[in-house]
Amino acid sequence: MATKNRTQQKARPGQHKGNNGMNGAKNAKRPNGQGPRPKAANEAAKKPLPTEVIVGDYITVRDLATLMNRSPIDLIKVLMQFGIMAPITHNIDHDTAVIIGEELGVGIAWPEIEESDEEEEEDSDVPARRKTLVDQILESESEDNLVLRPPVVAVLGHVDHGKTTLLDRIRNTNVVDTEAGGITQRTGAYQVTINGQKITFIDTPGHEAFTSMRSRGAQVTDIVVLVVAADDGVMPQTKEAISHARAADVQIVVALNKVDKANANVQRVMEELSQEGLQPEEWGGETIVVPVSALQNTGIDDLLENILVVAELEEYKANPKGACAGTVIEAELDKYRGATATVLIQNGTLLKGDAVVVGTTWGRIKAMFDYEGNQISQAGPSTPVVLLGLQDVPKAGDVMARVRSDKDARRLSDERRQEAEEAAKRPSTRQVSLDDLFARFESGETKTLNLIVRADMQGTLEPVVASLSELKNEEVDIKILQAAIGNISESDVMLAEASDAIIIGFSVDVDRSAQVRAEASGVEIRLYNIIYKMIEDIEDALTGMLEPIYEDFTIGHAQVLQTFKLRRGFIAGCNVTDGIVKRNAQVRVLRDGAEIVSPTRIETLRRFTEDVAEVRTGFECGIKIANGDDQLQEGDVIEIFEKRRVR
Repeated sequence: MATKNRTQQKARPGQHKGNNGMNGAKNAKRPNGQGPRPKAANEAAKKPLPTEVIVGDYITVRDLATLMNRSPIDLIKVLMQFGIMAPITHNIDHDTAVIIGEELGVGIAWPEIEESDEEEEEDSDVPARRKTLVDQILESESEDNLVLRPPVVAVLGHVDHGKTTLLDRIRNTNVVDTEAGGITQRTGAYQVTINGQKITFIDTPGHEAFTSMRSRGAQVTDIVVLVVAADDGVMPQTKEAISHARAADVQIVVALNKVDKANANVQRVMEELSQEGLQPEEWGGETIVVPVSALQNTGIDDLLENILVVAELEEYKANPKGACAGTVIEAELDKYRGATATVLIQNGTLLKGDAVVVGTTWGRIKAMFDYEGNQISQAGPSTPVVLLGLQDVPKAGDVMARVRSDKDARRLSDERRQEAEEAAKRPSTRQVSLDDLFARFESGETKTLNLIVRADMQGTLEPVVASLSELKNEEVDIKILQAAIGNISESDVMLAEASDAIIIGFSVDVDRSAQVRAEASGVEIRLYNIIYKMIEDIEDALTGMLEPIYEDFTIGHAQVLQTFKLRRGFIAGCNVTDGIVKRNAQVRVLRDGAEIVSPTRIETLRRFTEDVAEVRTGFECGIKIANGDDQLQEGDVIEIFEKRRVR
């Protein structure tokens, strides 16, 4: 009998050999004939349940369950009680996390705001840069494990001042002849060696691409080489490049190119650089200015040596044995090799065969190539490599991180993709706006108002900048990141995105591309024609009294097909060409693009003989407007719009 019992115990599922008696005792204590408690569950049960956890703006159900030391099922049950059906990868906001915490007896707190060194803030001439994932990884590394790494250099400057030709001389290849019209069409990363030390160069099509990556949270550049032609001097794009480099808080080295030309005027260019705040070392300043001639191949070694001097002073470091992370410089779909990505490794060492997550995609590294096309097996900090093996093409600026396995990579990729989809559904929030600026000052989030100023002419720009600069006080500083003449461009919006800045336009217009990008990214643009009104708005923002502003948002258009005379006026038979037409909405009538009827409202909206609340694209309707209905003609366009508050 005893033998029979031992046999049954041995055959019972969920038990281990040699511990039948012990397992049987455990099973006897658990109801419903359940097997032994899993080891993970035992460990979780031993851990003390937290009384408070820290949660930011958003967190996934899985991560919140981990912080609370509870099963995700417990959290999902609470959400279901409130009518929320959420998987464990679902993002919940802070307020929802508070509700879950109340139900489970766990306090939910906001993360503490780190106070920066006041002296450092006072001495700095540039806005504080937002921390990237790579910054956070480096901060977690022990100082003892950090070693010097090669500097990463970006080449910026005015068009046709010789950026690509200079880089061509540096890396001893010929890129100019392969580009359409001699203008750089793509972003590349290259590495050179001088005196046994390496320098990584990033060749960008312009400062827009340089700042575009920063606006997406990527910070890869340590030093900017500003190329200025000695025969041309500081041009508008040169000034913009200086503004973008300063906003990125990177060192600037000036390469004074084309000094071999007969009409080169080095002294004049140095004066112009001084006016932009780049005082040359020869004149007692801190900016290194190196005369070079990319065409004659002179001064190149001197430029590289000066870059190494800056790198030695700044001591750029990384941990080759730490967590591996990098940033995508460019990516494309190759018809032979599939998805490829040029990645700059910023910490750790990437090995062939590693599983990685890049933005919302993932993969296992099948092969790696250096910038010359040679296959390599590993890449350390500041090394640009071309990766093969990704599932999809990532975006420039996406962060690459090494993970333990394909399973982890796939899971993280799916979570990021879902988070991105949910973020896309949420309305865009402004990075900073004047009417919420006071609240941010009060909470200690920021003590600097970053401005980009555009004016119609130089005589206007100077007093505008002077007036804005005078508004700063002991508590709040005002930084003019860029002040220039001309309409507000997409480049201005990109700079504002990357620097949390507000754009001030005085007697200028906004380019269409800039307007679209500003609306999508939440950058605030303020236009003025009266200087005291501009000053009042900034002052009101600093004291928390700014009134909200409202703008017209077009929601649809309808084309007049025919007009009918009624007892109470005219009604227009229309076809809705795009958007939506709403009853009581505000409208304006356009003829050949010009407004012929000032804004009024829709008095009657009908489909056939019935009154309706709205009519959508592709349908016909009858519209009667409150005023000016007798002016309607066949072919006129009725533009429907709404007044919306702009934050």
